[in-house]
Amino acid sequence: MNARRTLLLAVALAALWLAMLLLGAGTADQAILLRLHSGDQPWLAVAALGFTYLGNWPTVIAVTVIGAIWLLYRGKRRSALLLLVASFTGRGMVILEKGYFARLRPEENLRLAEVHYQSFPSGHAANSMIVYLGIALLAVDHPEHRRRAVGAALLLTFLIGFSRPMLGVHWPSDVVAGWSFGALWLLLVLAAGERLKPNRSSATA
Repeated sequence: MNARRTLLLAVALAALWLAMLLLGAGTADQAILLRLHSGDQPWLAVAALGFTYLGNWPTVIAVTVIGAIWLLYRGKRRSALLLLVASFTGRGMVILEKGYFARLRPEENLRLAEVHYQSFPSGHAANSMIVYLGIALLAVDHPEHRRRAVGAALLLTFLIGFSRPMLGVHWPSDVVAGWSFGALWLLLVLAAGERLKPNRSSATA
């Protein structure tokens, strides 16, 4: 991806995050939340709990470490480092956002899962976007296989994100903000890693 496209994508993701911050937790969010909520459909709640587990921080840590070890095994030290940096710094940034904006979560009577911290943005959506999409981009070299891996990673991330309002623990805008922030953070880390890559021509001179 060239610098212009990277910049345009970063601006679009940042704008989407800002829109969710400014417009979220209102009547539209409430209406969508109630439509997605799975409280009266136990089988959907169980499915949502399964997907939300894949976005829990302990699970994401395990996936990050396993992914980094696999990249190291394949000789991709830079990629392994980028994955670790994106995952752990992204998690830290999400916690800082939650503390600073301090958006309240949906009402307690809607919650079907235990929660910590404040509501905005969704850590499950952000962390899963960073890690699963990051592994798809960093671990797969063949273009066709990479497209499939990216598609699978995005599908998983979307399912994890949708599970949060289904369980009544996040506003839909929190989830969209989490997706956009996670994609933005991963984009910035990968772009920084690309800029810091040694120039091959100078290295061989």
